[in-house]
Amino acid sequence: MLIELDPVDRITADAVGEPGHRVFFLQGRKGSQLVTVLMEKQQVELLSVSLIELLSQLGKETGEGPPEAAMGLEEPVVPEWRAGRLSIGYEEDRDLLLLEIQELVIEEAPEDEGDEEDEEAEPTLTMAEFGVIIPGLTSPEIEEEEEQPGPEEVEALERALAGLEVEPPEGERVRFWCTREQMVALCRNGAEVCSSGRPRCQLCGNPIDPEGHQCPAMNGHRKLGE
Repeated sequence: MLIELDPVDRITADAVGEPGHRVFFLQGRKGSQLVTVLMEKQQVELLSVSLIELLSQLGKETGEGPPEAAMGLEEPVVPEWRAGRLSIGYEEDRDLLLLEIQELVIEEAPEDEGDEEDEEAEPTLTMAEFGVIIPGLTSPEIEEEEEQPGPEEVEALERALAGLEVEPPEGERVRFWCTREQMVALCRNGAEVCSSGRPRCQLCGNPIDPEGHQCPAMNGHRKLGE
């Protein structure tokens, strides 16, 4: 299903919760239709950077957009789904920027009925430019059988599978059509929200929790911040 807000009345990215336990959202509204998507912090950061790069390539004078006071999330903050692939574009005829977000869909790994101790596979995220995140899935280890198929059996299986294409499942999508000013405000607010989290350790770069930080660079000898 495709949700399209063309154009949006407002769009923003913000977080809810205390540093270290924050949840990030991207939210857009057109009239009475409010659409909220659950985001990762890295997605908000990459989206802000990518939008600034795109705006700089356009070479058009752009205002600052809505002020910071107008960039908060609207209630109810109920996400449609978690964001997966993000794409941005520009339509010159209408002078509007497009942000398309696709739902993160993770295929279930095959279960090994004979081993109940297998750990659940976790999603593997791969970053690319323009905030694109491609979901993948780690595969559980499978014990080799004692009898391996012979060359003839392998060849027969390859012939049977020839020409078959398995397409990954596609999730829902939402499209936000925005002015350049709205996107500038989104970039500014998203960058400020991401930078207002936990301070980072100067040695290892990891976030420092309020109760202290076990720095790998110190070989765990002491906690910083105590």
